[in-house]
Amino acid sequence: MSNDLLNSVRVEPSILSADFARLGAQVQTVLDAGARIIHVDVMDGHFVPPITIGPLVVSALREQADSAGALLDVHLMIERPERHVADFLKAGAHSITVHAESTPHVAYATSLVREQGGSVGVAINPAAPIEAVSEIASEIDLVLCMTINPGWAGQRLIEHTLEKVSRLRETLPESVALQVDGGVDPNTAPRCREAGANLFVAGSAVFGTADPAEAYRAIVEAAGAV
Repeated sequence: MSNDLLNSVRVEPSILSADFARLGAQVQTVLDAGARIIHVDVMDGHFVPPITIGPLVVSALREQADSAGALLDVHLMIERPERHVADFLKAGAHSITVHAESTPHVAYATSLVREQGGSVGVAINPAAPIEAVSEIASEIDLVLCMTINPGWAGQRLIEHTLEKVSRLRETLPESVALQVDGGVDPNTAPRCREAGANLFVAGSAVFGTADPAEAYRAIVEAAGAV
């Protein structure tokens, strides 16, 4: 299931912007609206300044995701992710993305995810060259091109990252999904799709609105997603 979803055109609501007092209900709202990938942003206060959540939240969402046939896509914005991937997979993550900049041995981190049955991605920040993922691209399931500097929701998409998305799509194997994260909304999603992305992470543009279901559907329509 995981790779079929990752290789389709999907909008991924990010719970970073959800109301954690009503997290289960908010996730159910977007699942009922058609979301089949839920994006889980994990921050450690070191790789990026904020601190967010850990494996317990992933565990709390796994049954709900399974009931909808949905995937939990965990984005580790943490230092030395290889020390923690086992805990997130045990908690219920279907897919784990690590940052190329967060570890001296990214291939080791990705191999741990693969060996334990998860789909695996590598993320790069706006200032990182695409070569940071080119050597490992054939061994992973997705590349995440950050379209903002990671750490906070609600930022505007950095324009020059769209050109990087295009270059990544030209160089990545067809089997590797291309994900964008940051500033994705109904206005920017079509431009990201045109650049070559097929996975669109949207946080504040979904959960920061009065009607997350309608906001999700609006981005799906704009992106030509399913």
